[in-house]
Amino acid sequence: MSDTERHPFLDGLSKHRGAQPTCVVIFGASGDLAARKLLPALYNLAVDSLLPAEFFLIGFGRKPVADAEFKAQSAKDITQFSRRAFRADIWQRVEANMSYQAGGYDEAAAYVALKNQIEQAEQKAGRPLQLVFYVSTPPTVFEPILENLGQSGLASRGQGTALESKVIIEKPFGRDLQSAMHLNRIAARNFQESQIYRIDHYLGKETVQDLLVQRFANPIYEPLWNNHHVDHVQLTVAEELGVGSRGGYYDHSGATRDMLQNHTMQLLALIAMEQPQSLSAEHIRDEKVKLLSAIQPLNLGPQGDAVRAQYTAGLSAGEKVAGYLQEKDIPATSETETFCALRLAIHNYRWAGVPFYMRSGKRLARRVSEIAIQFKQPKNGLFSGDSRYDLSPNRLVIQIQPDEGSTLVLNSKVPGLEPRTQPVRLSFRYATTFGSNTPEAYERLILDAVVGDRTLFIRGDETEASWRIFTPLLNDWQQSVNQGMQTYAAGSWGPKAADDLLAAQGHAWRNTGR
Repeated sequence: MSDTERHPFLDGLSKHRGAQPTCVVIFGASGDLAARKLLPALYNLAVDSLLPAEFFLIGFGRKPVADAEFKAQSAKDITQFSRRAFRADIWQRVEANMSYQAGGYDEAAAYVALKNQIEQAEQKAGRPLQLVFYVSTPPTVFEPILENLGQSGLASRGQGTALESKVIIEKPFGRDLQSAMHLNRIAARNFQESQIYRIDHYLGKETVQDLLVQRFANPIYEPLWNNHHVDHVQLTVAEELGVGSRGGYYDHSGATRDMLQNHTMQLLALIAMEQPQSLSAEHIRDEKVKLLSAIQPLNLGPQGDAVRAQYTAGLSAGEKVAGYLQEKDIPATSETETFCALRLAIHNYRWAGVPFYMRSGKRLARRVSEIAIQFKQPKNGLFSGDSRYDLSPNRLVIQIQPDEGSTLVLNSKVPGLEPRTQPVRLSFRYATTFGSNTPEAYERLILDAVVGDRTLFIRGDETEASWRIFTPLLNDWQQSVNQGMQTYAAGSWGPKAADDLLAAQGHAWRNTGR
C-alpha cells in the first residue's frame, strides 16, 4: 500500500505539526458559526494536508439529523463559505469519517451515545484518538456541556498524556467578572487548565500574530516604544454593518461586551506588553496578564473615561438605513450601546502618562480594525513654527482588517525650489507582498488546538483581568439606565462625545483614510 493510500490526507504526517490521531466534536454543529467558519476551516486544513492521517469529525446538536444529511449540508456550507474551491476528492476523504449525534446539551444519555460514536471511530482508526470538543453554542449552554463532558468521563480521557482531551470554548466567556469566574470554576472542575482553549478569533488573524514579530523582531522600535516618545495610542474596531439578523443576540451584548472587552483588549495587550521571556505560550500569556492588570480603573460618570451611544437612521454606503431602535428584534426602549469609546491609563514604567484610546461600533463610516501609535513632536524642532512646512506627527498604523498591513507616516521635502514639506506614507500590504489567499483565523486556531499550542488562546486569569476593567463600567450603565446614552447618525464616525473624550487631552481620532 502506498503512503497516499495509507494516509487519507496525502502527506499529512509530514505537514501537520505532530498532531495526534484526532476526533473533533462540534457542539452546535447546525449553527451559523459551524457553517460559516468551522467546517470551511477544517476543509481548508484538509486541502493543505494539515490534518492528522486519522481524523474524525462528529457534529452534535439538538436537532435530529441523519449522517447523510449532515454531510450534504456541510458540503454546501463549504462550497459557499470556504476561501478555497470545493474539491470532491478532498471532501470524499473528509466525509468518510464524519457522523452526527443528536441530543440535548443537558441530557446525560446523549453523551453516552456520543461516547459510543467515539469508540466506533477508534475501532475504525485502529487506535485511541485525541478528543477535541468545540463548544460553538449559545453561552447559556456552556455550563451543561462542560459538566456532562466531565461526568461522562470524556473530559478526563488521556489526561497527562499526548492524547488528553481538549475543549475549545467560544466567546463570550461570561458577561461580567462574576459570570466569567463562575464559568472558569465550571471549566476547572471538569478539565485541567492545560486542556482548556478559550478562543478569540482575532488572535488567529495574520496581522495580529504579526504584532509580536513587528515589536520584538525589529529592534529599531524598542527605544521608541515608551512614554518618552509615544504621545498616545488609538485602537479602532469599526463595523459598517448594523446588527442585521443578530438583533436578539446583540441587544443582550452590546459593543462593549461584543468587541472591546475581548478583541480590542487582546490587541492592546499585544501592542503594550513587555517582551516575554520566550515564545512559549505561558510566557506570552504571563506578560498579557501583567499588562491587563496594570490598567487603571476607569473614571466613571458624565465626564469620565467612557462614552456610549446608539446609531440612528442615516446613510451607509450611500443607502438609507434604519436606526438601532428600529431594527428587527430590538425593543424600542433598548439600553444597549452600539458604540463605545474608552480612555485607558496603564500604570507601569513604560506607559505611565500615555493615554490609550479605544473605540468600537456598528454602522460607522467604514469597516476597519487598526492600531495607530502616534509619536511625540518636538516642541522646538528645526522646522517648527514655519507655515511653509506641513509637518505631521510620525505615526505607525497597523491595519488588522480589511486591508492588512502597516503604514509609517514620515515628513519629506516636496521636490522643487521652494522649501516645503509634506507627510508621506511608507506602506506594506500583505496582499501585494504575500498574496491574498492567506489562511482564515479559525484555520490557525483549530490547528493550534489540535496540536496543543495554547499561545493564541486566552488563559483563565486573563479573562478575569479584562472583566475587572469593564464590569464596574457595565454596572454603572445598568444602574443609570439610558442616562448619558449618546446618539450618532449611521455612516458617521460616532458621537461628538467621543471626539470630546480625546479633545480633552489635545488629541483627535484618526478617522481612517487620512
